Amino acid sequence: MGAATETFYEVIRRQGITRRSFIKFCSLTATSLGLGSMGASQIAQALESKPRVPVIWMHGLECTCCSESFIRSAHPLVKDVVLSMISLDYDDTLMAAAGHQAEAILEETRKKHKGQYVLAVEGNPPLNEDGMFCIDGGRPFVEKLKEMAEDAMAVVAWGSCASWGCVQAAKPNPTQATPIDKVIRNKPVIKVPGCPPIAEVMTGVITYIITFGKLPELDRQGRPKMFYSQRIHDKCYRRPHFDAGQFVEEWDDDAARKGYCLYKMGCKGPTTYNACSTVRWNGGVSFPIQSGHGCIGCSEDGFWDKGSFYERLTTIQQFGIEANADKIGATVAGAVGVAIAAHAAVTTVRNLSRRKEVPDSSNDKSNGKSA
Repeated sequence: MGAATETFYEVIRRQGITRRSFIKFCSLTATSLGLGSMGASQIAQALESKPRVPVIWMHGLECTCCSESFIRSAHPLVKDVVLSMISLDYDDTLMAAAGHQAEAILEETRKKHKGQYVLAVEGNPPLNEDGMFCIDGGRPFVEKLKEMAEDAMAVVAWGSCASWGCVQAAKPNPTQATPIDKVIRNKPVIKVPGCPPIAEVMTGVITYIITFGKLPELDRQGRPKMFYSQRIHDKCYRRPHFDAGQFVEEWDDDAARKGYCLYKMGCKGPTTYNACSTVRWNGGVSFPIQSGHGCIGCSEDGFWDKGSFYERLTTIQQFGIEANADKIGATVAGAVGVAIAAHAAVTTVRNLSRRKEVPDSSNDKSNGKSA
């Protein structure tokens, strides 16, 4: 993949990319990371001066969906990340080398860049039967994982498999598939959950490490706050329908056609932390809720064991503006009706009382005549 001592800027200039395109790239990357006005200049300075970071990408128990997502990044483009920003020294899914040649790269990177390379892990290690349920290069994957993590600068756990265990660790978990942070305890582990994670989230994490030479700020579960600090529900474009009490009751009903909230259909948006509703997928085109299907909570711990994707995880009391307005309106109308009736009754009683108090003039005349 080229010498790791080269900078990103040197590589792209050699490829014929203009300074103008480079600055545009830095601006787009800063925007995707949610950085301030100085973010673009900081990224540009870092990519012009810092050598490319060596990356070792290993695969345990997984389906390769994280790699499939990563190579489809739009901002920044994956070709810029893989071929220029980082020195991807090892990835048995993407690399041309195989067998002993590939294994030799691991040892070479470990010795040459000790304490400087990033270990990216897709999938998780099974611990049962001494790790024999996942053999990589003739050895249990868990052994290679521990060995490469020992001299890494940091470990990135790609996807829910590496972050939480995902479907491999679902009950009854016969292989004892285990999240990365339960095995690697002497190194910082950045969890980037999702099944798979959003492509721009993955490349954004790598870009941040390269730019600032440190890990992004993490939440208490080890996830980057820049992408996992808000619930999907909080930024969902269907949120006004939730607040108004407008829900899809059955698939393809009139409410579904109108784009009402999918909460009653099992949407896990109110309990899921991810950037799907803001960054979205396929270059920002869409995300599952926009496509008409509720969030399944794939970036949350143990989502496979939390029941059907079409059952609610919890009962949330929505505002129900529309329904409440109807109830309030009916109540007010009823109250007005009662008030009118009461007023009429009081008026009638008063009139009757006044009639009794007023003397009858005809009787007075007759009484006067008889007198």
